[in-house]
Amino acid sequence: MTGTVRDHSPSTAAYENLLICAVDHRASLESDLYGLTAPPTPAQAAKIAGDKLLVYEGVVDALPRLPESTRAGLLIDEHYGATAAELASLTGRIDLAMPVEESGQEWFHFEYGEDWRRHAEYFPAAFSKILVRDNPRFGDSDRNAQAAKLSQVISWSREVGRPVILELLVPATPADLATVDGSADRYDREVRGAATVRVMEYLQDRGVEPAIWKVEGLESRADAEAVARTARRGGRAGRCVVLGRHAPREKLDRWLAIAAPVEGFVGFAIGRSIWWEALDDYVHGRTGRDEARAAVTEAYVGYARYYVRARAGEVNAPA
Repeated sequence: MTGTVRDHSPSTAAYENLLICAVDHRASLESDLYGLTAPPTPAQAAKIAGDKLLVYEGVVDALPRLPESTRAGLLIDEHYGATAAELASLTGRIDLAMPVEESGQEWFHFEYGEDWRRHAEYFPAAFSKILVRDNPRFGDSDRNAQAAKLSQVISWSREVGRPVILELLVPATPADLATVDGSADRYDREVRGAATVRVMEYLQDRGVEPAIWKVEGLESRADAEAVARTARRGGRAGRCVVLGRHAPREKLDRWLAIAAPVEGFVGFAIGRSIWWEALDDYVHGRTGRDEARAAVTEAYVGYARYYVRARAGEVNAPA
């Protein structure tokens, strides 16, 4: 492999209205969509790769219909999405992002072990992405070990001029749920916002300072403002995008309506909510390829247009 890193300096203005279709799922895709219980055969792997290419084609079809102020993004993996990644990088109209982490792990591990840099530098991506699960109640030893690995990625990103998107998931612990009578909804409303801020500060203090924080949808304007403010803590230039978490459309609309008008939020990175239903229908023979591709296009365009309206303050958050 020969490195082909693009010089993509982290100018904050360059991130405005960045609307990413995320299709870097691997382990969960194999098991939950394709029903695999063992490593895929070559034929099964080719099928998954072909279906990821379908999603990419749906994004390409959407380009002429996106609001003028927006920029399309595609987050896709090397394992199943190499062809789509190469094609996206050639369009000049899609910002390519690619993951560094191994899929399906509780704690951060490099996808290609000690060879991760060579793989990360092979594709001319605009961003590298790291997925992080953390919670202030997790054990210090595991948290510190994870932060040390993440800081390696940040140091590398500065050396090569490749901005990093950090996807941050803050799952509830049993102790968290005990404070809200076991309610996951109350955890989202009452606990997760503050916990997200604490994790961000913890990581920042250990040198983990991504260009973009990809955060779970927040249930209040105050939480969204606190997260955006933390991304810029101490003069940092971090920005935020909202991730999808395979939420239903009504919940995602709420998260976008809350966050989009907040200074420091610059877009979204939505995955399964855009393409899962279309691929599920196609994989199980309920629709054809063209119909599935069109469904991906419609969903992506719909979220893009809603986001722009939300950013302009033209929508109210659903109750």
